[in-house]
Amino acid sequence: VQLVESGGGLVQPGGSLRLSCVVSGATVGVNTITWLRQAPGKEREGLACIKMSGSGRETKNSVLDRFIISKDSAKNSVYLQMNNLRPDDTAVYSCAHRVRCGIGFTGQHHYDSWGQGTQVTVSS
Repeated sequence: VQLVESGGGLVQPGGSLRLSCVVSGATVGVNTITWLRQAPGKEREGLACIKMSGSGRETKNSVLDRFIISKDSAKNSVYLQMNNLRPDDTAVYSCAHRVRCGIGFTGQHHYDSWGQGTQVTVSS
């Protein structure tokens, strides 16, 4: 499974961005995709996860009112819509694959595939 993120960039506080994660390779065996982020000097945190088959999803409580994870199965893509962005949302955002959703899992070894990451900077 190969993952490629896009959609990051510079946005002003209060703005929105939609990140995309395109899944390729052995897409038949793709189970769940998780969005995680890591800010400089901070630990990586899981934000949201979605099952590629079915309707299951999980979102971190602290971003539940601003971030929405969704998918387009026909395009093998997962999205993270981020609204009302704040400076503390500045981080490298990555998507990753694992068998089951579990946003509490943030270690590199908890996921079998990772994208390269996309930078999100929230600043005026």
